Amino acid sequence: MDSPLIQLCFLGIVAYVFYLWLSDLKKNKGGVAVPGALPGASSTSFKWIAIGVIGAVTLVIAETIGENVLGVSSEQTSMTLLLALVTIAAGFGEELIFRGYLVVQNKGSSTLWLSVLAFSIIFALIHPYLWSWEDGTLHIILTSKAIFSTSVVLLNSIWFYYLRFSVFNENKSLWPCIAAHASSNAAVFVVKLAQGHVSGLY
Repeated sequence: MDSPLIQLCFLGIVAYVFYLWLSDLKKNKGGVAVPGALPGASSTSFKWIAIGVIGAVTLVIAETIGENVLGVSSEQTSMTLLLALVTIAAGFGEELIFRGYLVVQNKGSSTLWLSVLAFSIIFALIHPYLWSWEDGTLHIILTSKAIFSTSVVLLNSIWFYYLRFSVFNENKSLWPCIAAHASSNAAVFVVKLAQGHVSGLY
């Protein structure tokens, strides 16, 4: 997704799906999603949303400290301002797919949390830290940075799932997950900006 045109198209698609999600949210009665609504299109408390954001930003701070301790801060990839917007927007798409659709519900708490772990592992592995695809060849990367970053993504995913399915989120709203994920990606951008890894507008 290196092309600015593709990135802008992606932003447009995400904005439209988010509009649909918000429309479903407005249609809901009593905070509970109506049949046919997009997953998690229900209300929750502002306090729970705030807790989600604080937890996500805390994980970014812990990740930054960890990278400094491991001496791998310089191995970060660069990011443009447009890519930062795409990354923040992608947080909604990933939440809708993973925390919305990819989870086994209504089969008991044990099954729920086993599926949370399984899909969190998948979520972590699809982020290209442990691998790269170059010239039609898959390359496995087992550096300290790759393993550490993948572990952080795994923890983030578990946190986002917890925000959705915690007893404190009675309506199983995606709002805390969306806010936390967007805040996490925004915090990563701020860290990259502070460390000189932001390379321009697009």
